[in-house]
Amino acid sequence: MRKKIRPWQPELKRQAGPLYLAIADRLAADLQSGRVVPGQQLPTQRALADQLGIDFTTVSRGYAEARRRGLIDATVGRGTFVRAPLRDTADRSPVDMSMNLPPQPADVDLAELVRDGMAAVTARPDFLSLMTYRDSAGALEDREAGARWLQGRLGDVPLNRLLIAGGTQAALTAILTSYAKPGDHILTEELTYPGLRAAAEHLGLWLEGVAMDHEGMLPSALEAACATGRARLLYCVPTLHNPTTATMSEQRRHEIIAIARHHNLTIIEDDAYGPLVRKAPPAIAALAPDLTIYLGGLAKVLNPALRVTYVVAPDARTADRLTSALRATSLMPPPLMLALATHWIVEGIATRLLNDLRQEAIARQRLATARLPRADIRTAPEAYHIWLKLPLAWPRAAFVAHLQRQGVAVVPSDAFAVTDTPPEAVRLCLGAAADRASLDLALTTVVTAINEPIGRPVPAVV
Repeated sequence: MRKKIRPWQPELKRQAGPLYLAIADRLAADLQSGRVVPGQQLPTQRALADQLGIDFTTVSRGYAEARRRGLIDATVGRGTFVRAPLRDTADRSPVDMSMNLPPQPADVDLAELVRDGMAAVTARPDFLSLMTYRDSAGALEDREAGARWLQGRLGDVPLNRLLIAGGTQAALTAILTSYAKPGDHILTEELTYPGLRAAAEHLGLWLEGVAMDHEGMLPSALEAACATGRARLLYCVPTLHNPTTATMSEQRRHEIIAIARHHNLTIIEDDAYGPLVRKAPPAIAALAPDLTIYLGGLAKVLNPALRVTYVVAPDARTADRLTSALRATSLMPPPLMLALATHWIVEGIATRLLNDLRQEAIARQRLATARLPRADIRTAPEAYHIWLKLPLAWPRAAFVAHLQRQGVAVVPSDAFAVTDTPPEAVRLCLGAAADRASLDLALTTVVTAINEPIGRPVPAVV
């Protein structure tokens, strides 16, 4: 018989320091003592504020602090739930399969690459110019390096259409603030990049999920979504989609373009993983440059510390408009980081590193597909992640909590879902494990959980 879970009613004692920290501290203590349990739904921020007789903003900051500590997960439209703490074990370290990081090849000394690159940057005669304010769209030499990096995906890119943002999140914010106002609708895949969800929520924009198949966004579903006439923007990840790894065929891309053109949609193409695929279909921006804003970042394919995203606008006028938005929202890409990225591209280091990372990804995918049940996974040879469909015996929240207790962190479908019915699935990221041996241990834990007997009692999820 399952134990009845009582609603969380925190007792906040007077203490030094901000009240919002007391909320997070009390949640941590109650989780440790068992007063709250993994998977338990917490009161809404408004309800807790009313219950405690305190300001809504204080509760909001308290929940944000709890999320930062890894105590809770929040999903728009579904609520806030308690996460399970990682189990401390003496025989193994936790493996974070929740972050989509490039896998580190054993024979690549990343620290040495960074040291040598920064030594070259600091030795530049104009080094001091990097220690002051720079062009919001990137200096000419940086945009030339960006054009070189994008050439394999887009061909020759006119420099007056290319600008540089300090990461894709900064680029998305600039685009959304330039093209949309609160209440506007944006079309996207029914499972989409969490960064887009966060930006849209922050700006008061509505996301409409478009149904998908094994190639990604369905043209028929997109056509139906356009019928309302409420959307002017379409965001998509057509190559190695996050989280499903789906890649649109060239024919599918032409169909999506035709619908977007007919309904006067501007396409935001997030090509975060495109450079990884050896024989990828042409980028949407290469097929329809006049209606596509292209995002090609380095963080996802090379290293998250390289917060550099090359943005290609449909025309020079749009590029100027986005440059103004970047200046207003993030001022400029960090000069030292950008100088390192430019150095790596010009010297061929970025391409060599990309090839090494691709080979490591392929090796890790082979390991994963050999371990996991093939019928329940969606993946691609060069992808950094896998989409795992769960068996009926495992609700996703319970599965995630169970793995966390075993020292493995994964992401449930709720983090990506735009619709109200997320699938019973999780994303497994293969890159954060320090090496293949660590990854193999984590995969063994996942497989063991999947193979638990049907009907095994699982934690109650409220």
